[in-house]
Amino acid sequence: MVRTVFSHVTQWVFDLDNTLYPPRARLFDQIEVRMTQYVMDALRVDRTEADRLRHHYWKTYGTTLAGLMREHDVDPGPYLTVVHDIDMSHLEVDRELIAHLRALPGRRIVYTNGSAPYAERVLAARGLSGIFDAIYGVEHAGFRPKPEREAFETVFARDGIDPTRAAMFEDDLRNLAEPHAMGMRTVLVAEDPVEADHVHHHTDDLTGFLARIV
Repeated sequence: MVRTVFSHVTQWVFDLDNTLYPPRARLFDQIEVRMTQYVMDALRVDRTEADRLRHHYWKTYGTTLAGLMREHDVDPGPYLTVVHDIDMSHLEVDRELIAHLRALPGRRIVYTNGSAPYAERVLAARGLSGIFDAIYGVEHAGFRPKPEREAFETVFARDGIDPTRAAMFEDDLRNLAEPHAMGMRTVLVAEDPVEADHVHHHTDDLTGFLARIV
């Protein structure tokens, strides 16, 4: 049973985008448009080149921001403010998700490659304000993004997480490799299942999955 294999878990780590809200909300579509425009403006390139660079940054460094910082010394503060200035009015409150998150035993945190202020806005729109014990953004990892091991180690040390008693919920397959290596129980939250040694569980319905744990 799913509940049994999570019986040792007392620390619950949740990604934000496409994890604590469903992909059909398409928030990241808005963010991607703003990221592309930021690259165009910052580097003075056209849209085609900006899209190419963004793919290169994502593949090489984990995020667009990481690539901009390492290859062009871009200031992360203004970038994070601009790309996360999006409309969230269509996000819906999920009462069942709220109830299941509250029922999880132990500590609950959010850890995103976005910024903490952005995460707080998303959580508020989903009715999840006050549910989590802490919210960590990329700024709390020294702007090093998941999937870098150092990023996880920095945030987990800051929060006092023991990976052997923790679970990680993520929509990005890459971002579960290091948590698995550190000893965490891993859950891929995505529409399609993926066969990978570092994924213990898959679900396309976080609310329903948590109902099987609590």
